[in-house]
Amino acid sequence: MIGSAMVRLLKEKNFQNVVVRSHSALDLTREEQVEHFFESENPDYVILAAGKVGGILANSRFPADFIETNLKIQTNVLSAARRSNTKRLIYFGSSCMYPIGARQPMGEKDLFNGQLEQTSIAYAVSKIAGVQTCLAFNSQEGEHRFIPVIPNSTYGEYDDLDPESGHVLSSLVRRFHEAKLSGASAVLLWGSGQPRREFINGNDVASACFLLLQSDLSSFDFPINLGTGEDVSIAELAVMIREVVGYRGEIEWDANKPDGVMQKLLDASRIRSLGWEPQVTLDNGIRKFYDWFLKEVQTGS
Repeated sequence: MIGSAMVRLLKEKNFQNVVVRSHSALDLTREEQVEHFFESENPDYVILAAGKVGGILANSRFPADFIETNLKIQTNVLSAARRSNTKRLIYFGSSCMYPIGARQPMGEKDLFNGQLEQTSIAYAVSKIAGVQTCLAFNSQEGEHRFIPVIPNSTYGEYDDLDPESGHVLSSLVRRFHEAKLSGASAVLLWGSGQPRREFINGNDVASACFLLLQSDLSSFDFPINLGTGEDVSIAELAVMIREVVGYRGEIEWDANKPDGVMQKLLDASRIRSLGWEPQVTLDNGIRKFYDWFLKEVQTGS
């Protein structure tokens, strides 16, 4: 999702030598394949958008897969970039790295100050390890080559549409769309609907990363939060998506299922100090995402 948004942005800005690889062509969990890629391509800039991600359900069911896969990917890529002539690398952390009781909005200095949320702890630990690797490389080499950023809940084109593994926004779009087609009288959703989340469109994440690749970061502290500064409850999000999809049934909540952290709002003042501002409102972003979703359904993707 973020990778495709980054590729679109670079092509819009007329960058010609944009190198991408599919998972079938380059398995980032295989050290020898990653080493060969860096030796043959010698990339100047790297955006590490690959990783194993998912919502509460997937994180709860497959914690071993989440921590193992992500640790392998980021260790292989970061280490190969360190040994190569890569000028800058962007690494994506996650807002789930912040402790449960962190103040709101969460500033980068709030990291490592408390207990992590249990349903996503394996994924969070893998992301923390990646951020710390970037900081360690920068510290030991006296450089700012490795740029760890922390986007909040990201959505947009090419998001995972699998209801078993997808994030909350894309999963809700699919649930309401299928309920509309089936004529279901109600949609049952996990939790209480009260947790609040901040959503950022993949295109806004891409624009922030593009700015970071060009900016003088010599005086910047890492990592860097990426957020819109606004959040909504999951219940409010569900109503917004129901309206966009055109579903007329009821929304019901299964309070026996986990909510996760009650609020995750980021302080994005560092990236804003460079002049970056998000451009996609949540309502418009949902509408554009649903348009893309309908095209995917129609083409059978």
